[in-house]
Amino acid sequence: MIYTIENDKIKASFSDVGAELVSLINKADGEEYLWQGDAQYWTGHAYNLFPICGRLTEGKYTYKGETYEMNLHGFARKTSIPVTKQEDKKITFTLTSNEDTLKIYPFKFKLDITYSLCRNALTTAFTLKNADDKVMYFAFGGHPGFNVPLGGDGAFEDYYLEFDEEASPEKLCMSETCYYLGKNEKFEGIDGKVIPLSHSMFDNDAVFLYNVPKAVTLKNKVSARTVRVEYPDMQYLGIWHAPKTEAPYVCIEPWYSVPADHEVIDDLETKRAMMTLDPKGTYKTKLVFKIN
Repeated sequence: MIYTIENDKIKASFSDVGAELVSLINKADGEEYLWQGDAQYWTGHAYNLFPICGRLTEGKYTYKGETYEMNLHGFARKTSIPVTKQEDKKITFTLTSNEDTLKIYPFKFKLDITYSLCRNALTTAFTLKNADDKVMYFAFGGHPGFNVPLGGDGAFEDYYLEFDEEASPEKLCMSETCYYLGKNEKFEGIDGKVIPLSHSMFDNDAVFLYNVPKAVTLKNKVSARTVRVEYPDMQYLGIWHAPKTEAPYVCIEPWYSVPADHEVIDDLETKRAMMTLDPKGTYKTKLVFKIN
């Protein structure tokens, strides 16, 4: 089912599958800014990643001596998540652990995903409650895809990502199958605070960066259209479109965690860059998309 909220500047729509944002329209001219899921390249729009980010080796992990299976980016993005509250400019989806989730993720929890509009900004607020009597291991991430070009203005190569200040990010070294090799290198694709976009930069799949500022803006050389992504708590930033294609979109992916180490089946308690939440504890984080 599709749900919609709007104000005088933005109209946003969501699917109950994964509580996923599926449309982000600039009401000034009716332009769609969010990728609309062409199966030729990628059928997604803006996945919510929980409780892992990226791939698990053999689709498996271990916890307390037991082996569990979980698909790419975790189970939330494929789960039907009911709406528990809706207003004109705000909507909340709530995912609660159940018999099915406990088979693949052995923790009791409640996750509220709340979208709200303010002027030209859409905020996604995540509130996770550990309903269990043990420490919970988890990660959050975003996977929004934005049309490039925006509004048909210019070519893909006219677009770039710009941080608020000069940066020297590290690039995670990844295997050909998109697993982490456990080391980083200097990212050569940045000029001061600008990352020029090209289709060829994704020939080896996603680019994962560490040590980046907490916001980045998609800009271009031919129009004033922009998309700003703010991620105050995320440690990593992925940039992606379908590899070895001329796909007309770019995903800007703030993640807390990273894919599994190459050829390693992770133990959840020692998996790299995971978060922990004490019994009965609560964790909150957010992503913000601003469009012009």
